[in-house]
Amino acid sequence: MLPAIVIEKLPRLVRAIKLMSLDATPDEAAVLADELSGITAMVAEKFTNDRTAEGIQRAQLLTIGGVSLGLEHLVDSDDDLDALDILIEEGAELVFQQGFRLVKELSALPEDTLVGEYDVDPVYSQRRLKELFIDLCTADPGETWSGYERYLGQLKQRQGVQAIVRAAQWLRRHHYEGPINDPDLNAEGVIALAIIFAVEGGGRVTARTGQKEFERFVKSVRKNDPDFEAGWASLMAQVPSAHQPVIADRIATYREHCTVLQHLKTKATMKQLFTELENYAGSELDPDLP
Repeated sequence: MLPAIVIEKLPRLVRAIKLMSLDATPDEAAVLADELSGITAMVAEKFTNDRTAEGIQRAQLLTIGGVSLGLEHLVDSDDDLDALDILIEEGAELVFQQGFRLVKELSALPEDTLVGEYDVDPVYSQRRLKELFIDLCTADPGETWSGYERYLGQLKQRQGVQAIVRAAQWLRRHHYEGPINDPDLNAEGVIALAIIFAVEGGGRVTARTGQKEFERFVKSVRKNDPDFEAGWASLMAQVPSAHQPVIADRIATYREHCTVLQHLKTKATMKQLFTELENYAGSELDPDLP
């Protein structure tokens, strides 16, 4: 068995600096060094301990990663001379600001479809930003760095979560009894309820329910034997195009695997069905309703 081939990929800033003797004047090199020192001092003050050698060292690693993240985003090619040109022409501070902006925008995206008040709390937001910045931008100049790849992976994942959350928020705003303004949100639970209740037909949007309304729904479905597909089509006709992919994906999943829908027209008891509904809706079930 052949050994795995490990390709060294140093931080983009380090790779660019190594080319300075080929593409930069002494004055340009001095300006760049001064800018990087200033960025490191700022990072040490805001994100590490600027009174200790360890704090300064950590700040240096964060500076390398922050600038490298900005370079990876700004440079369209794999040519490190292009990266050096941007550093010289635009300045390291602008590049670092671009990298930090990427981290800040990423930290503002939801990590999970369970959203609570703490997710918008300024103190927690700053803490999450700091933790994410340290995680992505700590870059040792002599070791392979994968911060940009991890950033892209997290960006894709969080954008997917955001799409789910926004679809659930739309459903909440259009709940048949009026908008639901609860700051705590179980996005998957909201979507599950909307899809399950949509099979009754009529296009009514249900984003929250309780046992009494669920019992009414079950009796209605068993009495009228509605076409589930027609009910989902009525729901989809109301949903804005931006949210349709999320709802359509969940409909496809529940069509095959939702036990509530599978047992709805059987002799399953209300208690059994409601217990199964809890597995899908979670905290979006209203415990105050009888």
